Amino acid sequence: MTTAASSSSTSAGFAEAAESTTLAASPRALPLGPLMIDIAGHQLSELDRERLCHPLVGGIILFTRNYRDPEQLRALTAEIHALRQPQLLIAVDHEGGRVQRFRAGFTRLPAMRSLGETYAADSEAGRQLARATGLVLAAELRAHGVDYAFTPVLDLDYGPSRVIGDRAFHRDPAVIVDLVKALGEGLRAGGMGTCGKHYPGHGYVIPDSHVELPVDERPLSEIQEDIKPYRQLVQAGALDGVMAAHVIYRQVDPATAVFSRHWIDYLRQDVGFAGVVFTDDLSMAGAGVVGDMLARVETAYAAGCDMLLVCNSPDAVGDVLARWQPPQDAAYQARSARIERLATAMQHPVGDLLASAAYRAAQALLPAVA
Repeated sequence: MTTAASSSSTSAGFAEAAESTTLAASPRALPLGPLMIDIAGHQLSELDRERLCHPLVGGIILFTRNYRDPEQLRALTAEIHALRQPQLLIAVDHEGGRVQRFRAGFTRLPAMRSLGETYAADSEAGRQLARATGLVLAAELRAHGVDYAFTPVLDLDYGPSRVIGDRAFHRDPAVIVDLVKALGEGLRAGGMGTCGKHYPGHGYVIPDSHVELPVDERPLSEIQEDIKPYRQLVQAGALDGVMAAHVIYRQVDPATAVFSRHWIDYLRQDVGFAGVVFTDDLSMAGAGVVGDMLARVETAYAAGCDMLLVCNSPDAVGDVLARWQPPQDAAYQARSARIERLATAMQHPVGDLLASAAYRAAQALLPAVA
């Protein structure tokens, strides 16, 4: 806990940095903070610029409402990247199937279950299709200035889930791992990393955490099958990020994974993950268990999450930026460094991938399944 004096000093430091950044004529060196926020439209407003330059902000997530056409998206991402140094991490939910935010002007990507079905018939064909999907996904996003996609889904396809469904590759963890390794090869060839979700597993529960709070009653021993893809992909060095779930695993911890120090510590210490841990959107109904947005941000941060997503709630963003005062201690600096490493890696120049023979060959494989 911080003292009143240290809290005041921290708040003043954030305010001073935010003001100087906003007033600067050129991008100012400013560590990336733990919040990922969103905007309302196709271009930045003055309020958007002010908020994106706040020291607590480290990234932005884009939605379908932020996309009109390829030229507009390139202009928007260029303006966002020009605001700060290091550049903000620009992310999007762009998995394929029903979760693809940008469509007109982009290749239609297959749902991940179709990759699993292809794999079941011919494992090499499945891997080839996964690799091609990853390359097309990454190359097209990077060509439009988007750094990172929250993909792949590592949830097991148990069947009845209202929110996962065909977003999952397969029921068998071994098949998921094999396909994700291939997808990741494609993503990396396109200049993009991976983000496994929804840790430790969202596929077993039926409710949709966007509108309800799912509860998984299984003991840890049974959840190990869901954790297996994370464990094996971390050991293979194939995960750059992990997104935690708004699910309560009651026999393990009474808090959802996003708000659970137990689950984040387990990911770090037992699974061995050293990359960036993202929350799922803290505006979702499944996150309401701990209170208002400030309480959600504080609880997720205390649990050990690195980057906290506050989406579709502009008033809540303003309230958090005005009131949250995390201590700028060694833990804060370590989290900022993890976020910066990820952002810098994703923003490394990759050339004109859309003109490459590899991209064209990969794209040619997709229409039949998409």
